Amino acid sequence: MNESATSGGVGDMTVESAFAGMRSVTPVVFRAGCPDCRGSFELAAGALRLAIGATNRTTFYSFTCPQCGASVRKPAGERIVELLTGGGVRTLRLHSTV
Repeated sequence: MNESATSGGVGDMTVESAFAGMRSVTPVVFRAGCPDCRGSFELAAGALRLAIGATNRTTFYSFTCPQCGASVRKPAGERIVELLTGGGVRTLRLHSTV
């Protein structure tokens, strides 16, 4: 039996063929709340910022409340960091100056 390479294999895949079945990507949104106005809303990944520090006290996410304009900063534990980074939130890594 003669084994020869066949066309259409993985090596022949193009960007167009790899994404041919995709129609659209649903944007990731995050539920958030404002401690100032008590508003509850959904934010796109671009509206959030994540800062990862050396400790839990220096790891947080922040956003501007779309209802009252307040700057909001909330602590981010491991699970929140995982969700935000996986959802495309821009991340800043804080370095110790000690």
